[in-house]
Amino acid sequence: MTLIFEPVDGIGEVAPGDDVAALIAQHATLQPGDVVVVTSKIVSKAAGLATTRTKDELLADETDRVVARRGPTSIVRTHHGLTMAAAGIDNSNTAPGTLIPLPPDPDASAAALRRRLRELTGVGVAVVISDTAGRAWRVGQTDIAIGCAGLLPVDSFEGRTDPYGNPLAVTAPAIADQLAGGAELASGKFGARPVVIVRGADPAWLTEGDGPGARSLIRDEETDMFGLGAREAAVAAIIGDQPVRGLPEDPGMTLQGIVDLAMSGLSFPRRQVAVDDGTIVVSVGEDDHIGAGVLAQRLVSIGIAHGTTVGVRITALQDD
Repeated sequence: MTLIFEPVDGIGEVAPGDDVAALIAQHATLQPGDVVVVTSKIVSKAAGLATTRTKDELLADETDRVVARRGPTSIVRTHHGLTMAAAGIDNSNTAPGTLIPLPPDPDASAAALRRRLRELTGVGVAVVISDTAGRAWRVGQTDIAIGCAGLLPVDSFEGRTDPYGNPLAVTAPAIADQLAGGAELASGKFGARPVVIVRGADPAWLTEGDGPGARSLIRDEETDMFGLGAREAAVAAIIGDQPVRGLPEDPGMTLQGIVDLAMSGLSFPRRQVAVDDGTIVVSVGEDDHIGAGVLAQRLVSIGIAHGTTVGVRITALQDD
């Protein structure tokens, strides 16, 4: 099998209300079985999603829950179920002062583009909506499929055997992601070519209907072994049975912030905890040394989660 990636030239700047399928049909000659890879950015631009709102406001709206924070960087799970830095919000290749969020339903966008392309050209193709994402444990980014239609996004090899006769149990190439990554290489990051035609796809990858969509590539939270960053996982373990998406905001490295987080969900009187000259002072009555020890351990553990050493001093509570 030989795959050919052909970037489409001439599409130019996409404006709100533009018919993306018509632009593709105008500048590309499609063949049955082609896979049309379209960047999410032009889908969002055509839908009029570019905004001058602040990034913090837009990020809050696009976030289902925070996965991890470090300094100004937030890794979040979006309402689509995608885990991405800044919810995939982008300020590149757009007018200065504007931000572009992801399309609200990339699979639906892919299906609509597929139907419109058939209407305009009479040719049946598959469509992938792509976006750039980082990867845990790996430096750099690659494009992935956030939406697709007419294509099996993943091909499970479970039950097959390799050439040596070994049974395959977990091998499952993410076809849609691989095609999106190849398309990015072909188009170039600065080539202003947001559409790539992939020719030569294995017919077994293609579906008569729209198929399960790229949402089927998202691992559900019950089976996601890495659904939280280091800080969030530690805090979730320390503060008990709060739901993951209910974790308090990251207070940063300040001792007062660590105190605020440690006190979450505790009935321990707040007036007994203070920050004094770089040390957290826990003042307790004679009958509450166990509670003081519990709180002291929470403070130390949350400090470790934030990469800082916390000193705790326990003193006797002074009578009012």
